Amino acid sequence: MAKYVLAIDQGTTSSRAIIFDKAGSIISIGQLEHEQILPQAGWVEHDPKEIWDNTREAIGQALSKANITRHDIEAVGITNQRETAVVWDKNTGVPVYNAIVWQDTRTQDIVDRLAADGGVERFKAKVGLPLATYFSGTKIVWILENVEGAREKADAGDLLFGTTDSWVLWNLTGGTEGGVHATDVTNASRTMFMDLKTLQWDDEILAIFDVPKSMLPEIKSSSEVYGTASGHSLLREVPIAGILGDQQAATFGQAAFGQGEAKNTYGTGNFLIFNTGTEIIHSKNGLLTTVGYKLGDAPVHYALEGSIAVTGSLVQWMRDQLGIINNASEIEDLAKTVKDNGGAYFVPAFSGLFAPYWRSDARGALVGLTRYVNKGHIARAALEAIAYQTREVLDAVNADSGVPLTELKVDGGATVNDLLMQFQADIIGVPVVRPVVAETTALGAAYAAGLAVGFWSGLDDLRSNWQEDSRWEPAMDPEDAARLLRNWKKAVTKTLDWVDDDVL
Repeated sequence: MAKYVLAIDQGTTSSRAIIFDKAGSIISIGQLEHEQILPQAGWVEHDPKEIWDNTREAIGQALSKANITRHDIEAVGITNQRETAVVWDKNTGVPVYNAIVWQDTRTQDIVDRLAADGGVERFKAKVGLPLATYFSGTKIVWILENVEGAREKADAGDLLFGTTDSWVLWNLTGGTEGGVHATDVTNASRTMFMDLKTLQWDDEILAIFDVPKSMLPEIKSSSEVYGTASGHSLLREVPIAGILGDQQAATFGQAAFGQGEAKNTYGTGNFLIFNTGTEIIHSKNGLLTTVGYKLGDAPVHYALEGSIAVTGSLVQWMRDQLGIINNASEIEDLAKTVKDNGGAYFVPAFSGLFAPYWRSDARGALVGLTRYVNKGHIARAALEAIAYQTREVLDAVNADSGVPLTELKVDGGATVNDLLMQFQADIIGVPVVRPVVAETTALGAAYAAGLAVGFWSGLDDLRSNWQEDSRWEPAMDPEDAARLLRNWKKAVTKTLDWVDDDVL
């Protein structure tokens, strides 16, 4: 029997291949960043060909670093940036346009058009989502309406759509030579096209969006063999056996399998997922209802999700656009040069505000400035913004579930920032806990794939792998935390109603 499982983590800023052993420990990592294409304000794109090329190279890097071959890999799991839409010609394998990224806001006019009859919650009872630029459905519509020849090709049955899991799976299993066109329930639940109860594409909604059903991938569970890697791959004949959208994968990697368990991932954005078990709960507090996971023929598990658009990407913006820091790790030391935020609050509504506000008219604001404020205060305000946004989402989760979380499991790149993690514990008033293996997104995809082929025997096998690494206890006076949060909420109001007909 092979010794390892390989996870492909196709993320917003990079594509990675991570090899795990049975204990859930990392053996090796291959990683390549891809270009963030920003044609104009509010537009965010990726080159799908670059993503696929990088994925193949990352697989080669991981295998080489571990000094192993495909014969040592039992299965492959895929996790991905959700909602990012790729449309390609099934006959040539060539994308008709760049991938439109989940952060992109160009489809607001399409959202408004669809919301004219029934409002933004028109389809929410069926799909769990409000009409918003975030989800991939309107991105497909934009491509069909704006890319020359796309509508004709789609109507002729020549175009395929997929989130990046489907794009990678199709290419990995042969592409134009018999590639598997499929996705899992978690990614399908982010399109606005899947009925949460039936787990099938909804014909009525597709007709309203005017998207041909022939474009869409087959919906599968999160853990089953979809196909094997093609003969052109370094992984040829290895089964591809798990797919989970990145946030669901992180939840799975945190072993939050049961009702009432939750995690918060600190990545490009922040995403808090609360497992509601086999029950669909519709939020009254600005959260999304989504699919948590489905293992083979077992019942589907649902979740509430609080999605925050800009957290880690705010640090990236300060590095790339402002040049305040040279690399992301420097922000903690810069923030430590001051004892507090100096009265400054940074609301990074670069793509509008996601949960719990869902305000596409918002734009970023740095408020409370005086001449006293320096770059250290701004760095601290940026980190604090991540924690404030998480607090607001956590309040919504607690209100919807009726059972307040007693601790918050965290993962993702920013969890190495002790200043941020301590402030997070202070502002939410409960302990923050990080696991030993912080790469929970890739681990979750590996778990799903490994379960499908018997590499792991069941969920108890996975639970035993989870180990606590660090814990931060609340240390701030609750009155101070309440004052900071009150000022944050005031700052948020300054970002609203910014976009109108004259402002991009």
